[in-house]
Amino acid sequence: MAQFIEFIGNHLVLAAMWVLTIGAIILYHQRTGSSGVGPQQAVMLINRKNAIVVDVRERKEFEAGHIVDSINIPMAKLKQRISELKKHREKPLVVVCKLGQHSGEAAKTLMAEGHQEVFKLSGGLTEWKAQSLPLVQK
Repeated sequence: MAQFIEFIGNHLVLAAMWVLTIGAIILYHQRTGSSGVGPQQAVMLINRKNAIVVDVRERKEFEAGHIVDSINIPMAKLKQRISELKKHREKPLVVVCKLGQHSGEAAKTLMAEGHQEVFKLSGGLTEWKAQSLPLVQK
């Protein structure tokens, strides 16, 4: 610990840059990211608030297994097909992808189009499966 404090004392500019960089990353994610919900919270949103699940995975992955009544709009086609979700503006949206990495970008796009309550599924469909929640498989 003493070496760490000595390092910071000897390299104040470098240490300050690291602190500012980390702070900027945290601030950026707080301002631009949507709220993440776990699988149990997503189930509560679906059951209590009639949330719509938007699956942004490719069609082939979607057909291999998806959440009941989810709407498949692949991430690459989201901007072209966003009009399909206009009738659901009053309802919360839960955006789902495979691991939870692409759903944040999709959620930002949906919020920019005027949807008020947009949530991303933390951990994606992988976490959904890990908690043994039901999937529709063809």
